[in-house]
Amino acid sequence: METNYLIIGSGIAGLTLSLKLAEKFPERTITVVTKANEDESNTKYAQGGIAVVTDKTKDSYKKHIEDTLIAGDDLCDRDIVEMVVKDGNKRLDELLTWGTHFDKNYNGDFNLGKEGGHSENRILHHKDITGYEIEKTLLKQVHQSSNISILTHHFAVDLISSKNAKKSSCFGAYILDQKTGNIITVKADNTVLATGGIGQVYGHTTNPIIATGDGIAMAFRINAKISDMEFVQFQFLRHFTIKIIKRLFLISEAVRGFGAYLRNKNGERFMLNYDKRAELASRDIVSQSIYNELKNSGDSCVYIDCTHLNISQFKSHFPNIYSKCLSENIDIEKDWIPVVPVAHYICGGIDVNKFGESSIKNLYACGECSRTGLHGANRLASNSLLEAIVFAHNIFLSLSNKKESNSAIEIINLTNNNTELLSNDIVDNYKEKLQSLMRNKVGIIRNNKDLQTAAKDVNQLSEEVEQLYKKHKTTLPLCELRNMINVAFLIINQSIKRKVNKGGFYNLDNIKEKKLH
Repeated sequence: METNYLIIGSGIAGLTLSLKLAEKFPERTITVVTKANEDESNTKYAQGGIAVVTDKTKDSYKKHIEDTLIAGDDLCDRDIVEMVVKDGNKRLDELLTWGTHFDKNYNGDFNLGKEGGHSENRILHHKDITGYEIEKTLLKQVHQSSNISILTHHFAVDLISSKNAKKSSCFGAYILDQKTGNIITVKADNTVLATGGIGQVYGHTTNPIIATGDGIAMAFRINAKISDMEFVQFQFLRHFTIKIIKRLFLISEAVRGFGAYLRNKNGERFMLNYDKRAELASRDIVSQSIYNELKNSGDSCVYIDCTHLNISQFKSHFPNIYSKCLSENIDIEKDWIPVVPVAHYICGGIDVNKFGESSIKNLYACGECSRTGLHGANRLASNSLLEAIVFAHNIFLSLSNKKESNSAIEIINLTNNNTELLSNDIVDNYKEKLQSLMRNKVGIIRNNKDLQTAAKDVNQLSEEVEQLYKKHKTTLPLCELRNMINVAFLIINQSIKRKVNKGGFYNLDNIKEKKLH
């Protein structure tokens, strides 16, 4: 099949862009591909909200910009930060026009929250399910656009590319129809990767099961420039025993912004020992501090204490978190919530310019799979949804000024002719090996010996899985495993190359120009 615009991913980035293109070019076709249900994405699970300067009496662009730069530990692109922050209000207005609801106070003003690293209240939210509210609203609009097609349960296996003397180009993607097992060749004038995060590479993660780094891996395989993959953020999840680890759920950073305390088992507010902002320090500092506490104590978790808070207000603000805790026999009015840091957000990804253009012609990237320069070494809380809508708009501007058709090229169709299915048990075994490797060797705190061991191990896994991939029928689990290994390779090798500790990256063997948080 052929389409004018192929968008891979159905989160806030992909859906926002599809709506803009559909309205601007009603005669052109937009095809959105998603490997699960249309509403399954990292966007859906974003609890906290979206950071936008709306109260300009107390807040300012300057403050938001400085907060972002401080969190990014001197590795942000200042021009990009300024652009994203200042463009936020226009993009917010679009979300509101489409019908997105954000919580308001009794005066009718936005009920702005505060999260770690922010100097002012500027987080717009919808209870503790902000991402779900945005996703639902965008999908409603998409369904009203006749020139947008959503292919659910379709998985992008690889990008179609060719290289001339000057620059590689992308011409679409090979798409696996999971229901039929057939591989469809989709030729596109322009292709946009909006595939989300990489959390499943670590296994223990805030991310949904679909977050296997597919877009980054596909771009890597056609030699797109990819950077800053060493900067992986870790966030809090409700702690369980390892036997039921899949039941973990996120405890939003906004809970700390609401006034909750972090305590060790002895009741000490240990963050006061690490940063003057205490619980409102940025994620890199908090996660490294927790790591230090657990290493020194030998404990398996720390605790979030909400017992001093106004519980009725807490229930109103975080109904999902409250009910989830209660279902696990944790009454936050009197009980502390046991939490542990797990993989959350990748600050690096496919290198793009201010218009979302990658190093490959006709290939764009947006959202968590992209590296825009906004986050630097550590993402400021709730800047991700903001980044997604701003860069979706910028990609729209770039595509609006391009010629309609791609250059003529003969594309080879892929077939799924291998009949032998690889056992899911074998795939799961490889996946568990990879995830264990990443947790134990490439976690919050790293060292040269572990990284070198990890590099050898991931190379061995890669060789073995590539052979399995060539000999067996193409399936979603096998493709995801292949992608996860590619992503792990990038994280490990870019970690080895980084010699200075910044933000979310800390190597014990690097020059210690600043002490461990």
